[in-house]
This record gives sequence, C-alpha cells and structure tokens, in this order.
Amino acid sequence: MSSSRRKMIAAAALLGGMPGGAAQAQTGAGWSPKKLAAGGPVRSGHLLFLSGIGGWYPERKPKAGDVREQTADALEIMKASLEKAGSSMENVLKVTVALVDPEANWEPMNEVYDKYFPKAKPARSYWGATGFRRKGQLLQIDAIAYVD
Repeated sequence: MSSSRRKMIAAAALLGGMPGGAAQAQTGAGWSPKKLAAGGPVRSGHLLFLSGIGGWYPERKPKAGDVREQTADALEIMKASLEKAGSSMENVLKVTVALVDPEANWEPMNEVYDKYFPKAKPARSYWGATGFRRKGQLLQIDAIAYVD
C-alpha cells in the first residue's frame, strides 16, 4: 500500500471524529457534487463517494442477465466518474457490491472486477440481493476513493 493511500485511509478514519469534518461537500473543476443520471461522486475533503452504480441501463444496451457485461458497464461508469472528479481507479479505497444470485454470479463478476483493479485491490464487501428497480439488473456498486 502506498504512503499516500495510507495517509488517506488514516484521514478518512479521523474525519468521523472531527467536528464538521465531512459535513461540507466541495467541488472540483468541471464537475458537481450533485448526483447526475448515471451517478456523480460527492466530494468531502479528499474523499469521493460514489453510490448506486447499476450494471444495466436499457439505453446502453448491455444484455439484461449478463453479469459480465453489467459489471464492465458499472465499472466503466465508475472509472469515468472518478476521472472527471480528478481521481482514478487506483485511488479507490473501498467497494461494496450488491449482487443478485451470488452463487451463480460471483465468479463471472469477479473475473471482470479483477481486470479493473489489477494492482492493489481496494477493500471490498458484498451481499446478495433479490433484485433491483430495473428488471434484469444483476448488481449495484458503491465506492469510496480519494483525490490527491
């Protein structure tokens, strides 16, 4: 783990105990902290919070029911959002994945996920889900990243 990554994790742990530490969202050049259609990160200090990145949007045409395509779609959205906010996939500290039918979908999801995090993997948790608002959607991803 790099020194700057350790510092960001330590700073994130301290934010919870500091008065007003994470209360104010800050904006970077060219992006807004307000969530847009496919998700935009909310920034607090050096931290970025991305939530609710789904894996299937009919207008994007990945196949409903194909967890590999949905994982790639969700992670491409994450990558673009992070880059727009001045960060990158290498700066992701924590990922949470909600996954429909983990027994069948874990291995194919993980196969694609590993391609987006080839070096140091962020902390990750997941849980099984029974479904989402969009019929055919198999996963949803949240992440916390930092901006140097």
